[in-house]
Amino acid sequence: MMKKLLFALLLLAFTMNAAAQSDTPEAPQLEFALQLKVTLGEAFAIENTQHGRRTVIPITGGTFEGPGIKGTIVNGGADYQLANANGRSEIEAIYCIKTDDGVYIHVRNRGIITGGKDADGKPSFYFRCAPQFEAPADSKYGWLNNSLFLCAPGFSPGFQGIVLNVWRVK
Repeated sequence: MMKKLLFALLLLAFTMNAAAQSDTPEAPQLEFALQLKVTLGEAFAIENTQHGRRTVIPITGGTFEGPGIKGTIVNGGADYQLANANGRSEIEAIYCIKTDDGVYIHVRNRGIITGGKDADGKPSFYFRCAPQFEAPADSKYGWLNNSLFLCAPGFSPGFQGIVLNVWRVK
């Protein structure tokens, strides 16, 4: 009986909220989470595989910082890219970061890079990823486990590597 009542109340709240919304749903908001400055080793490629061209880019270190989080990128990860003949690359970077207070966090960052022409024939470039974090659940970084994130490349004058800006989807 209690479960049915709870379900009915949730359904009523959802229905009232849906009726109050316009025809266009509200887009999720983003909040800045951190910036990674990743140093890279020498890339190598495996040409013409059954899936395309596989490029491996070693991750050699770097730093990261955001509100309430700061530290270094652990040497030993890599960015694995798979390019097809149309110039589209699927990327998957797997590495670890270590906070300034000694907590290790695993990162798996998947995304796409593509270039080409837009509808007007102008050159276009798209590079977006969705990092997933695995932090100790009982640490102050456990919040990383329970959110979705988006990232895009950034720029830092004089930095030799890749800069990734990461936002949490609210």
